Amino acid sequence: MSQEMSHTGPLLKLDNVGISFGGLRAVDQLDFAVEKGHIVGLIGPNGAGKTTVFNMITGVYKPTDGAILWKDRDIGALPPYKVAQCGILRTFQTIRLFSGMTVLENVLAGQHMQTRQAWWASLLSTPGQRREERDLRERCMAILDRLNLADVAHEPATSLPYGVQRRVELARTLAASPELLILDEPAAGLNDQESAELNTQIREIRDSGVTILLVEHDMNVVMNVTDRIVVINFGRKIAEGEPLSVRNDPQVIEAYLGSDEDEDVA
Repeated sequence: MSQEMSHTGPLLKLDNVGISFGGLRAVDQLDFAVEKGHIVGLIGPNGAGKTTVFNMITGVYKPTDGAILWKDRDIGALPPYKVAQCGILRTFQTIRLFSGMTVLENVLAGQHMQTRQAWWASLLSTPGQRREERDLRERCMAILDRLNLADVAHEPATSLPYGVQRRVELARTLAASPELLILDEPAAGLNDQESAELNTQIREIRDSGVTILLVEHDMNVVMNVTDRIVVINFGRKIAEGEPLSVRNDPQVIEAYLGSDEDEDVA
């Protein structure tokens, strides 16, 4: 029986994970799991270590100790491209679109891991290559339509308003067919209407079969879309549970929820 068929535990599990930079303990003894089909929020105050956690999960940093398990396999030593091949994809706090390319071209770039034709097939324009390119374009247009971007598909991506560019980056990440989508501050810079639309889109993405782990300072987003929330402070977990219980946790109120101005610098 294959690992995929036999796996019954959480998709992702951090088991006593820690990392040090010189003498600084940035993350310490962190444990939490992300179940398939759930939306899990990771929150905490300024410098809590949230982005460091994301960077360890995605292979940018290697844990000093503990294990990062993807379907029971330790992926803590894998480089980022290998982590992405596992099905773990992320967005970033800062928008990283390709300038000089249209919205559709940016999203097509997200499908580079999905292509099956050899590089020389595009030079020769083989029937198989043309068929694959047509299928990929149709799939990307379907993603753009789902995120209300179809009408700007042929516009230069970086010429669009900030909130629209955020959705383009999300569309590009979805084009890579993630099994786990990691969202780093997806509501940053969005107005109230855009944040409300993001709530709906995150739920729809989950309903399409994509599990989601997100860091977000907009508590309206966090409280309205997550199934569970993990709270860290100074690199250690201080609370975990359903949104309502976390909202009322005295440690969380003191460490995080009392301030709306935090910016994660970890």
